[in-house]
Amino acid sequence: MLLKTFGWSFAVTALGLVAAVFYGGWEAFGIVAILSILEISLSFDNAVVNAGILKKMNVFWQKIFLTVGVLIAVFGMRLVFPVVIVAISAKMGPIEAVDLALNNKDRYQELVTDAHPAIAAFGGMFLLMIFLDFIFEDRDIQWLRWIERPLAKLGKVDMLSVCIALIVLLITSFTFATQAHQHGGVHVDKAQTVLIAGIAGLITYMVVGGLSGYFEDRLEEDEEREHEEEEEAARTGRPRSAVKLAGQAAFFMFLYLEVLDASFSFDGVIGAFAITNDIVLMALGLGIGAMYVRSLTVYLVRQGTLDDYVYLEHGAHYAIGALAVILMVTIQYEINEVITGLVGVVLIAWSFWSSVRRNRALEGSEGKAEGSDEKAEVSSGV
Repeated sequence: MLLKTFGWSFAVTALGLVAAVFYGGWEAFGIVAILSILEISLSFDNAVVNAGILKKMNVFWQKIFLTVGVLIAVFGMRLVFPVVIVAISAKMGPIEAVDLALNNKDRYQELVTDAHPAIAAFGGMFLLMIFLDFIFEDRDIQWLRWIERPLAKLGKVDMLSVCIALIVLLITSFTFATQAHQHGGVHVDKAQTVLIAGIAGLITYMVVGGLSGYFEDRLEEDEEREHEEEEEAARTGRPRSAVKLAGQAAFFMFLYLEVLDASFSFDGVIGAFAITNDIVLMALGLGIGAMYVRSLTVYLVRQGTLDDYVYLEHGAHYAIGALAVILMVTIQYEINEVITGLVGVVLIAWSFWSSVRRNRALEGSEGKAEGSDEKAEVSSGV
C-alpha cells in the first residue's frame, strides 16, 4: 500500500536529486533536498484538507489528481507561476521573464519580492474564506467546543464569512499594505494593489467553491435518488434504472483542489527565495515536495485516516486560518518560514493527539458497557 501510493514520489525524488547533481553539483543536491522538506512541512495541512475533499471523488479522479494535478502543481505553480508574476509586475513579455529568471537571478528575485503583497493578499483571502466557512458551519463533531459552538451559532447569519473577510482585507489594506515590504528593505504604499488582489482572491473562492458545492449537492441528490430506487427495485423485483452521476461535480471539485493548492503554494514559493533564487533548483525542490503532498493526500483517503482521527480536519483548517493571517502580516513584516511551518505542524499534531485520546475514551466506554451487559446476563441467570 505504501509503495503503491508513494512509488511515484520516490521515483520523482530520485530523478529530481540526480538532475540537481548534474545541474549544479552536490551543493545543488543539498538545496533541492532542503526545499523538498520545506514544501512538505509547509503543506502538510494542505494534504489533510485535500483528503477531506478527495475522499468524495472516485478512483478515476484520484488518479487525475495524482497525474494531471501534479503537472499543474509542479510546472504550473512552482515554475510557470513565478515567471508569470514577474512578467505582469514588470510589464514584460513571458520570454523576457524566462530569460530574466535564468540569466539575471538577483533581479528576478527582486521582482518576485516586490509582487509579494499582491500574492499574499490573493492567497490570504482565499485561505481565510476556507477557514471561516469551516468554523462557522454547525458540525456534529467539534474539537475546541468553547470556540466552535458559539461560532456555529453565529454562522447562521447569512454572508457572515464574506463580511468578516472583507473587514480583514480593509484593515490589512490600510495598515500592513501602507508599509509593504519590498526588496532592499524599503517600504512602499501598496494599499490599492492589496485591496484589488484580495478582492480577486475572494471572488475566485466564491466562484470556484460555489460551483464545486453546487455540483457536489447535485451529486448527493442523485446518489440519494439512486439509493431509493435500489430499495424500491428490491421490494418490487423490478430492474432499477441507472442514474448517471454528474461528472461536473468531480471536475469542479478537482478545480477547487487546484486553486486550493495554488493558494497553499504561495508561501512555499516566496519562502524558497530565502534558500535560492535559482528557478531550476526551486522547481525541482518544490516539485518533489508537491508530489509527496499529493501522495500523502491519497494515502489519507485510502487508509480512512480522517474517519479514524476525526479532529485532524479541524486542526488542518485552524492551520489554514493561521496561514491566512501570516500571509497578511508578511505584506509588511518578514516571517521566517520555520515559524510558518511549525504553526501548521503543531496544530495538526495537537488535533491528532486529541483524536487519539477521543478514540481511547470511546473504546474505554464501550468496554465498560460490554462489561455491564455481561454482569446483567449473569445476574439474570442467562
